[in-house]
Amino acid sequence: MPEFRLTQISDTHLGRRFPGLIANFEAIGDHIDAGRPDLVVNTGDVSFDGPTSRDDVEFAKGMHDALPVSCRYLPGNHDIGDNPTAIGPAPKPPVNEAHRGQFCEIIGEDHWSFEACGWRFIGLNSLVMNSGLPFEAQQFDWLASEISRTNGGPVALFLHKPLFLNQPDDPETPETSIRYVPQPARARLIEMFGKVDLRLVASGHVHQRRDFTWRHTRHVWAPSAGFVINDKRQDRIAVKEVGLVEYRFQPDSLEVRHVRAAGQRDVDIEELLAQMGEQ
Repeated sequence: MPEFRLTQISDTHLGRRFPGLIANFEAIGDHIDAGRPDLVVNTGDVSFDGPTSRDDVEFAKGMHDALPVSCRYLPGNHDIGDNPTAIGPAPKPPVNEAHRGQFCEIIGEDHWSFEACGWRFIGLNSLVMNSGLPFEAQQFDWLASEISRTNGGPVALFLHKPLFLNQPDDPETPETSIRYVPQPARARLIEMFGKVDLRLVASGHVHQRRDFTWRHTRHVWAPSAGFVINDKRQDRIAVKEVGLVEYRFQPDSLEVRHVRAAGQRDVDIEELLAQMGEQ
């Protein structure tokens, strides 16, 4: 039976001044080289700090270009800035068109759609949602067109931020408003994808590995490929470890494999902060 093998990596946070993150990415590269999937998708925070360092974005793209298979990308808040939210403090920095343009110029498309093995794969830029930027409306219009083309087949959605913690109507708090796709964009997305056979939502952002099913949709949170955030700085929801996720898609089925590449190390955020303080 035909199959399509996809490897998801996320939150690589690459910058040439962080050897621990580079080493973890190189370990993932060796793992990908050994397995040779059909496609690699990075679900965001490709670079360490794109809004303030174009060099981080260029360096991250160069590292991905060395991988032996094709890649697709989605932006994270460390690439283009963060969503405005209804509650909580204003994001720093907020997403803007200049940073999105830089991502597209250096990294590539920030939203995409393609078919493989009977599935429709859709990648969205989740950071522009609730931004009021012209591209937000353009992407929703584009998404409506793509959804109309699914023809009843299974759909896999990739984006940086998870849709929600446990269910769509989870309340937003100042602490969680930046963790998930914010309302009201979340409700709009869920309504749009309610018209299709959405089997998978694959995200990153939280730096925790999680895998659960809500109704008939499997939600997979990829861990960071680069570093973990200790419990003093972030509440523990699931598994805190570095790694990646491997998928095998067949015309009407999906297999998920949670992986830690040989040689990956759980770099703690404190190590990175210390390195930043030394500069």
